[in-house]
Amino acid sequence: MNLLHISSSLFSDQGNSKQLANHYISQWLEQHPGGQVTERDLGKEPVPHLDNLTLMANITAADKRTAEQQAQARLADTLIEELMQADILVLSVPMYNFGIPSTLKAWIDNVARAGTTFKYTATGPVGLVNDTKAVVLTARGGAYFETPNDTQTPYLKTLLGFLGITDVQFVYAERLNMEPEKAPEIMSTAKAEAEKLAASA
Repeated sequence: MNLLHISSSLFSDQGNSKQLANHYISQWLEQHPGGQVTERDLGKEPVPHLDNLTLMANITAADKRTAEQQAQARLADTLIEELMQADILVLSVPMYNFGIPSTLKAWIDNVARAGTTFKYTATGPVGLVNDTKAVVLTARGGAYFETPNDTQTPYLKTLLGFLGITDVQFVYAERLNMEPEKAPEIMSTAKAEAEKLAASA
């Protein structure tokens, strides 16, 4: 079993969302002692946002790229390979200004590649990242769950489904800034939910 963890907290290990993910992964490893974990900490090593040259390199067939394009597309090729090999994709996602972190969006823009992670057909796009499950662990200062202000959940469900990942489960830790005195309890409850998901993974 291969697990790919994409962490997008600016605070890395101190981020609440990453702490939730680390707890999930530790429990998952107890269930899968031989499991392999690959981590991309976008807080420490952000994926560059796409520019025109990199985008064109990414969408050019590998055997038709120039030497410069090969170099420009190398990171995206690696990110895609990591995703395609993952049995479980774990996203630790804080909420910044009602959305996902821009570093996570940059990762998404690099791995969403027509002909590789999805394809267009006469009846619409089809995801090619098959047999992969996703767990999204979110940490938020306010209360957004099941409100119009929760842009993260529908976006990530749509994006992951577009890539072929339809088994997506969420864990929410909310009101962390609204009720800081309850933050330890909120995190403890979210970790317990993460444990249940890890036990059934």
